Amino acid sequence: MSQALQELLDLLDLEQIEENIFRGQSRFAVVPRVFGGQVAAQALVAAGRTVPADRPAHSLHAYFLRPGDAGAPIVYTVDRIRDGRSFTTRRVVAVQHGKPIFHLSASFQIHEEGLEHQEPMPSAPDPATLPTSEARLRDYGHLAPDVVERFLEARRAVDLRYGAEPPYGRFGEPRAPHSQVWFRTNGKLGGEVDEPLLHVVLATYVSDMTLLDSVLLAHGRGGWAVGDVVGASLDHAMWFHRPFRADEWLLYDQQSPSAHGGRGLGQARIYTQDGRLAVSVIQEGLVRVPRESPSPAC
Repeated sequence: MSQALQELLDLLDLEQIEENIFRGQSRFAVVPRVFGGQVAAQALVAAGRTVPADRPAHSLHAYFLRPGDAGAPIVYTVDRIRDGRSFTTRRVVAVQHGKPIFHLSASFQIHEEGLEHQEPMPSAPDPATLPTSEARLRDYGHLAPDVVERFLEARRAVDLRYGAEPPYGRFGEPRAPHSQVWFRTNGKLGGEVDEPLLHVVLATYVSDMTLLDSVLLAHGRGGWAVGDVVGASLDHAMWFHRPFRADEWLLYDQQSPSAHGGRGLGQARIYTQDGRLAVSVIQEGLVRVPRESPSPAC
C-alpha cells in the first residue's frame, strides 16, 4: 500500500467521541476548502459505523450546505432514522464552527436475491494504454506550476486516467458533454481495512473529482484550473448496485444532460473492468462564468 493511500485511509478513519457522534480531520485539496468528496466519504463512514456489517450501503443522497474549513475538524452526528427487517436508514449532519456544512441520508440493505439486468458497459480505451495523471498534467504548459502540483497532491492516493483530454487540457472549443475516467486506488487494500464499506466509501470520495467535467466540455470551459468558471458541488446522489473493489480498475462514464440558471447537471455510471454496472451517480453543481474569462490556450 502506498503512503498516499494510507494517508487517505487515515483521513477517512473517524474518531468516535460519543454514541452516534464522530470527528474527522480535514486537509486542503485542489481548491482552498474541504474537498466535497472527503466530506461525503467521511459522512458515509459515520453512518456505516452504526449499521450491522451484513447490511451494505445501497444509496446515499447529500447536500453541500457551506464550504468546509480545511483547517478545522468536522463533527458528524448520526441520526438512527430506521432499523427495519431489510433496510436501515441513517441521517448524518456534518458541522464546523457550530454550523452545518453538509447533510447526508444513506440507506443500507441486507443481501437479497431478485430480478437482474443492467445497461451494457460502453466502449472505452484500455486503462493500461492511457497516461497517468502526472504524465498528462506535466504536458500542460498553460497551467501554472502550483495548479499542477495541487492536482497531483490531491490525487496521489488515486490512479486516475482520463480517456481523452480533460476540460483544462484543451479548452475554448465546445466538445460533446461526455467524459470517461478510469480510476483505482494507488495500492491494494488488504487486512482489517479490506471490508465492503471501505470500497464504497472510496468510490464516494473519487466520485466528486470529475463528475462536472462533462458540463465544462459542453461549453469549452477549462474549469477552475484556468479560471474560466467558478463553482461548487450542490447535491450528490449515488446508488450502489453490485459489489466492487476500489483497488481494481473502475470506469467512470460521465455525461451532462443540462446546464441552466448557473447550475450544471452531471450523471454517470461506474463499471467494473469486466463490465458489471456497479454504481450510478448524479450531481448538480454551481457553475458560474466570471465576468472576465482567460483566453483559450493556443
